Amino acid sequence: MNEATIRRCVPGDEHALSLIGQAAFLEAFAGVISGRDIVGHCQRQHAKEKYEAWLSDAQSAVWIAEVDPGRAPVGYLVLTAPDLPLAGVGPRDLEVKRIYLLHRFQGGGIGARLMSEARAHAIARGCRRLLLGVYGRNAAAIGFYERLGYRHLGTRQFKVGENTYDDVVLGLDLGS
Repeated sequence: MNEATIRRCVPGDEHALSLIGQAAFLEAFAGVISGRDIVGHCQRQHAKEKYEAWLSDAQSAVWIAEVDPGRAPVGYLVLTAPDLPLAGVGPRDLEVKRIYLLHRFQGGGIGARLMSEARAHAIARGCRRLLLGVYGRNAAAIGFYERLGYRHLGTRQFKVGENTYDDVVLGLDLGS
């Protein structure tokens, strides 16, 4: 497998981010969520305008993983101010809003490298913890986060189409 390069995103990367987000969401949830709901979710939640907004937000940071040939985009991570239903969430917390990696590139360390970028960014800014929500039935992802030191803090619900799903909310104490 090709070695990935990880870099901080800049305006102009929104098209690649949108494409990866849609492809990875489809890969992860086809057969779990109805096709109609997946398509609608991707059109709304992975529209290039969503990524443009994060790229122009000083409180957000986005990294992209690319491989050769030609720096093909294969994954990304979005870090934002938290929007989670947890008591005690404050300005020294950041949320891993999205981390997506195309399936064939999973298991090779790229996801861990993206998470390391987020952690280093949060520590450099004096944050006390990183938070994230993950689909409650995604045992592989939950295990990945737990291996990185994340611990269960709560739950939340999210809607895709007309259906409601349960997320597990995890957090990593940064010791700040």
